[in-house]
Amino acid sequence: MSSEPIERRVSFLGDRLKGRRCQFCGKEYFEVRDYCGACGRKSFGKMVDMDLFYEKGKLEVCTFTSEPTNKFTKLGSYIYGIVSFHDGKIRVPGRLTDRIVRCNEEIDFSALEGREVTPRFRRRYSVDKSDVIPTISLTFTFVDEYYPHQEYTIVKPNKEYEAAGIVGYGVYTSRFRIKEGSIERSVPFVDEDAITAAVEAGKLALIHSGIDSSLIGKIYAGSESNPYAVKPIASKVAQVLKLGEECEDVQGVDAVDTEFACKAATSMFKDAASLVSYPKSNINCAMVIGTDNSQAAPRDCPGGELDLFVGYGGCAYIFGKQDVIAEIEGWYSCTSDTPDFWRRDGETYPMHGGRFTGDPAYFKHIRNATEKLMERLNLSVDDVKYFVAHQPNVQFPVRIAKELGFKEEQYLPSLQVAKFGNTYSASSPVGLAAVLDIAKPEERILIVSYGSGAGSDAYSIITTNQILDKRQRQKLTVGYQAENPFLEYVDYTTYRRLKLGM
Repeated sequence: MSSEPIERRVSFLGDRLKGRRCQFCGKEYFEVRDYCGACGRKSFGKMVDMDLFYEKGKLEVCTFTSEPTNKFTKLGSYIYGIVSFHDGKIRVPGRLTDRIVRCNEEIDFSALEGREVTPRFRRRYSVDKSDVIPTISLTFTFVDEYYPHQEYTIVKPNKEYEAAGIVGYGVYTSRFRIKEGSIERSVPFVDEDAITAAVEAGKLALIHSGIDSSLIGKIYAGSESNPYAVKPIASKVAQVLKLGEECEDVQGVDAVDTEFACKAATSMFKDAASLVSYPKSNINCAMVIGTDNSQAAPRDCPGGELDLFVGYGGCAYIFGKQDVIAEIEGWYSCTSDTPDFWRRDGETYPMHGGRFTGDPAYFKHIRNATEKLMERLNLSVDDVKYFVAHQPNVQFPVRIAKELGFKEEQYLPSLQVAKFGNTYSASSPVGLAAVLDIAKPEERILIVSYGSGAGSDAYSIITTNQILDKRQRQKLTVGYQAENPFLEYVDYTTYRRLKLGM
C-alpha cells in the first residue's frame, strides 16, 4: 500500500477533520465540494460544512503498511484503514496512531475492524528541519482504549462571578511510558510533539468547560520545547480549535507564546484572569496552555542526568467569569537571575547547575513566593486544603512542602511526577488538575510554580460549588491517565527514538 499518494490527495483537508453535506438530498462528502454529485447545479451554494473533529467513527476495514515510503519511514510499520462516520454516510482514509507494530507481529484485523475510533491531531509525516511541520487530524485511536471519546456540548451559563477564575481545564499525556525503578515517565508517540499535546489539552479544556470556542479571545501557550525557534504554538492551537470568531479561515483571537522555563504557563494565569476581568478588553475567556516534550541529553552525555526525569504532556486552563469552578483569591510572583538550568541558542539539549538547582534556585523561590502570598492573605498552613509545587523530581516538592509545614495529605494528591515525569511547563498545572479532579467545593488550593532562570508564581485558589457540576464531563482525568490498563511500556532505546520524533 502506497502512503504518500493518499496523503497528497487529502492535503487539502487541513488540521480539522471536516466534510460537506448537501442540503437537498443529505448526501455527505469527505471532499470539501461546492456542489452535490447527485443534485447537480441546483446544489451550488447549498453545501454546508460538517465538523467531524469532535465526533467518533468506526474503523470499517484496515490493512498493514510494512514498508512506508521515505516521508513515513520514521513511523515504522503502521495500520491504515477506512473510517466511516454517520452510519457509513461518509468515509475517510486514516492511520491508526499510538500503536507500535513490532517485527513479525501477527495482526488480527478482524479484532480491529468494526470498532469505534476518535480523531487525533498529529504530525503527518517527516520533513527536513527547514520545512514547516505538516499536521492533520486523519489519525485515529480506539475509543475503548486509552483515549475515550468525549462529546463537546456547549452549555448555556447559569451564573456570573464578580472576578475571573478557572472555568475548565484539560490534561493530555501519552499512553506510552518508560518505567525505571519507582519512576514512570510519559513518552510521546513518534508523531507527537509539544504542539499536538497543546491542541489535545485545549480540546479537553473546551469539553470540560462547556463554553463556545468562539468566546475565547486570548490564548497563551507556554513551552520551552517548541519544534520551531521562530513560529508560535498558540497560532496553530487557535486555528485547529477555532478559538475566537472565524472569518475567512482567520481566527479573531490574540495568540501568543510565552517562555520562562517551567513557569511559562503559570506566569500567564494572572494575566488571563486580569484580561478577562477588564471590562474594556471585550474578552470573555482566555486559554492558558503549558506544553512540553521535555528534552535531555542521552545518559552517557554531559547533562544526561536529566534524562531520568523528563516527561511529556500538556495542560490547558480556561479563565472566565461565568460558571467558575475555582476562584483566584490572590497571587504573588518573585524573580531572580539564578541560572540553574539553561539551553544556549542552537544547542539541542539543556544544561543544569547540579546541586545548585535545589539551593539557591528551586527552594529559595518556592519558599519566598509561598510565604509572601500566605502573609498577604493572612493564611496559615491549616487554612490550605491542598499544596501544589513544581515537580522536577520526587524529592524537591516533598522537601519544600515539609519545610513550609504542610502535611502529606495536603501535598501528596498533587504529586504526579512519579507517573508522568517532569512535564516542564505542564508540571505544576498537571498537579493542580490532579487536585481539582478530587476537590470538594469551598476548598483552598495553593499552587506554586518554579521556572529556571529563575522565578516562582504562587496562587491561592478556592473551589466553588460548580466544580462538581462539571466533573461529569471529565473522563480523561489525571488519575485515569496515571493508572490506565492500556498503558504501554517501552525500553530505553524505543524511548529515545520516540522522544526525537519525526
